[in-house]
Amino acid sequence: MAKQKEKAKHIPVVTKKSLDFFEKYINNPSPTGFEWEGQKMWLDYIKPFIDEHYVDNYGTAVGVINPKAEYKVVIEAHADEISWFVNYITKDGLIYVIRNGGSDHQIAPSKRVNIHTEKGIVKAVFGWPAIHTRSGEKEEAPSLKNIFLDCGCTSKEEVEALGIHVGCVITYEDEFMVLNDRYYVGRALDNRAGGFMIAEVARLLKENKVKLPFGLYIVNSVQEEIGLRGAEMIAHRIKPNVAIVTDVTHDTQTPMINKITQGDLSCGNGPVVSYAPAVQTNLNKLLIKAAEENNIPFQRQASSRSTGTDTDAFAYSNDGVVSALISLPLRYMHTTVEMVHKEDVDNVIRLIYEALLDIKPGHDFRSIK
Repeated sequence: MAKQKEKAKHIPVVTKKSLDFFEKYINNPSPTGFEWEGQKMWLDYIKPFIDEHYVDNYGTAVGVINPKAEYKVVIEAHADEISWFVNYITKDGLIYVIRNGGSDHQIAPSKRVNIHTEKGIVKAVFGWPAIHTRSGEKEEAPSLKNIFLDCGCTSKEEVEALGIHVGCVITYEDEFMVLNDRYYVGRALDNRAGGFMIAEVARLLKENKVKLPFGLYIVNSVQEEIGLRGAEMIAHRIKPNVAIVTDVTHDTQTPMINKITQGDLSCGNGPVVSYAPAVQTNLNKLLIKAAEENNIPFQRQASSRSTGTDTDAFAYSNDGVVSALISLPLRYMHTTVEMVHKEDVDNVIRLIYEALLDIKPGHDFRSIK
């Protein structure tokens, strides 16, 4: 019988202090287009680890190490979470919504939400007819045409008196938890888990007194959920030589997911490296070499025409930026119970950290020279 390959020994990276930050960061709302409170929190956390920082006109936050260096490397994640907009208020005081990003209408019924107004947070729920009242009738599935919010008002005027108007953004109330001492669970792990992980890379560089030979730009972008917009803008401002992007990808081990179309990926088996036109081949090889040399488990994913992540925005910006993607396996994407494995979080941080140590200024990543 062939000897089974030994599982790589797990090396913890996340500390109690950093986990406390992670929990607060996840619980703080950061809807697309309204990310500023989360960005302030993120910047406050990374300031001790960086030399300078700035925020662009739309809220993308950037921490910089060694800012005077000519050669520039980006590590990037996106900060925004899916949400809803108030779209229509009925005369009876019920509220209909439209998406802000890829919000899933099927999970909405019976969810508690926060409506963000200039007067503060207004609590509401997504209502749904009781099962008793649907008896004997054809079941109607949740859709954008029939999901609605109830904030306890009986008229449009009463709703408006609370400060609610068309265009107010709505986020779910669900909060962070640790499941079976194995998984982090919460809303918006897609992709504030990424923002957390790149912040932890900056922390490790500082604590280990690493002197990088290039400028490192730790980028927490906005508006990824509506088309990679924040990454588009900041890529043109920074003009990096190299970009390593981290985002989430699907764990495909749960029911109703087809591995033939979605691939065979699992939480707990390590970071995922992607193969796609936007992923620069030799940078990808550098990531794989860093994983192998440092005994970091990893998985592979084929992403076809595009990665669907900020990798695409960086790769095709300027004159073409050498870019690659490290993904964190995640269950139940775009729900309020997104799940990621604690060991995978540690190992994504380790992989980005080790890859940075292998990059040298002037590194020629071209295959044809």
